[in-house]
Amino acid sequence: MGKLLRESALASPVIKKGDYDYFVHPLTDGVPRVEAALLREVADEIVRIADTRVDLILTAEAMGIPLATAVSDRTGLPFAIIRKRSYGLPGEVAVHQVTGYSKGELYINGVNPGDRVLFVDDVISTGGTLNASLEALSKADARVVDIVVVFEKGSGKARVERERNVKVKTLLKVDVKHGRVTLA
Repeated sequence: MGKLLRESALASPVIKKGDYDYFVHPLTDGVPRVEAALLREVADEIVRIADTRVDLILTAEAMGIPLATAVSDRTGLPFAIIRKRSYGLPGEVAVHQVTGYSKGELYINGVNPGDRVLFVDDVISTGGTLNASLEALSKADARVVDIVVVFEKGSGKARVERERNVKVKTLLKVDVKHGRVTLA
């Protein structure tokens, strides 16, 4: 993976959300700001490793949005966003999400039965968002062709791969030790 992503990950501050060590990074939080060069580097790497023979890029609100936008721009593929509120549109699918620090409902619109989907997101830690999203996509009769996540933290990737029989590609594996981000 690129130099900018590695350097920015190592420079990320860590905060506690209950018992959860949460690292704060521009691509996972939009804080302090997302540098264009970093976003380009990451989008280019996603396009390089992803199977883009799909109908749609799908991401989860909120920080997957800049990633999906950049990947869409590079590939010419449309994207849809799993949103935190219901719009009540025909075909909307509800997703119950539980992460290491939150839970709630998410909603998928714009995915049609039979769509081939590339799922991109910023981070996988517990796997809660991805697991719920994959369940909802199955209910929507969509086919997940590939999954690319920027950061891997914790055991969520392995759990989702085992439970869902899918391969999750990640760009960088991180951990938090003694209040600091480390690279695996």
